[in-house]
Amino acid sequence: MNNKILIAAAGSGKTTWVVKEALDSSKKILITTFTEKNNEEIIKKVKELNNGIIPKNIKVQSWYSFLIEHGVKPYQGKMLNKQIKGYVLKSKDSKNRYSKENAEFFYLTKDKRMYLQLLSDFTFECNKKSDNAVIERISDIFETIFIDEVQDMAGYDLEIIKLLFATKTSIVLTGDPRQATYSTNNARKNKKYLDGKIIDFIEKECPINSCIIDSTQLKNSWRNNQKICEFANKLFPEYEECLSLQTTKEEHVGFFYVREKDVDIYLEKYSAIQLRYDSRTKNIKEKYGCLNFGESKGLTFDRVLIYPNPPIKQYLENDVMFKSPRTKCKFYVAVTRAKFSVGIVCNNNLKSEKFPFFNE
Repeated sequence: MNNKILIAAAGSGKTTWVVKEALDSSKKILITTFTEKNNEEIIKKVKELNNGIIPKNIKVQSWYSFLIEHGVKPYQGKMLNKQIKGYVLKSKDSKNRYSKENAEFFYLTKDKRMYLQLLSDFTFECNKKSDNAVIERISDIFETIFIDEVQDMAGYDLEIIKLLFATKTSIVLTGDPRQATYSTNNARKNKKYLDGKIIDFIEKECPINSCIIDSTQLKNSWRNNQKICEFANKLFPEYEECLSLQTTKEEHVGFFYVREKDVDIYLEKYSAIQLRYDSRTKNIKEKYGCLNFGESKGLTFDRVLIYPNPPIKQYLENDVMFKSPRTKCKFYVAVTRAKFSVGIVCNNNLKSEKFPFFNE
């Protein structure tokens, strides 16, 4: 049994590890990940570590492209009489009254385009109707499959992974449930395993010993300094403690409150990147860089300045734990973007001993 999942802390060098493992092998390999942004990062890393060349034995493609190429296109005839004319990103209307038995109306829009969020569902059904031919064909093509950012997989994506576990192909999953900021689809299937509960899915839904769980190999961070690691550890105490592997020495490290009146001075002095929960956040300084928490995933900055929303303020000021797992994950992502320091914007009148105040 060669299947395994590696739980990787933020800044642990996960992408580099995956790419090096692939480059060290002569086997036919697929590296797939959910978003196009992550897909591009993997391609960039392969070229960086291999003299600008992607070896012939390695294929890098997004999860959706993988499902289309190896599930939907070769086997659509098992489910549909009509040819699929394209794909659409928008969500399927939850009020759609058609059942899967009426596949054309369930999976396709009126102009015969397939909903992207139903790709894994459709692939799963094609596999059933073809007596596992979809999965066997994939296994015949690839000897090893790396599935990155697995914490974002949901619904029938998890069922596809479970089927792949039973093949001769080695399946290597990598991801960080602490960074489960979105999901591949909103299917009812496996809904209880949303928000990064991939380990629960493996332990409860997959055959015993079908996948080794490795939570130590990539547990430490090359990106974050020790103070940032310690703060992030407290957000998710159930995971292996993450230690800093950083060797750079800097001044102004750790966490600081930045009063609203001092934000311009702070940004000017430290060139921090502003991070906000979403676009509804007010009083952003437009002339400086700004990203939503979710958009910042995978990125590294020397310093960040976080605009906390009410749940984050409650956590910081009153130790009230997050009710929404996704809010906590997004905050974890925001905090762990920084190498050296994290500023937290606060009210001018805030009194607190939790962090030192900038400009005092």
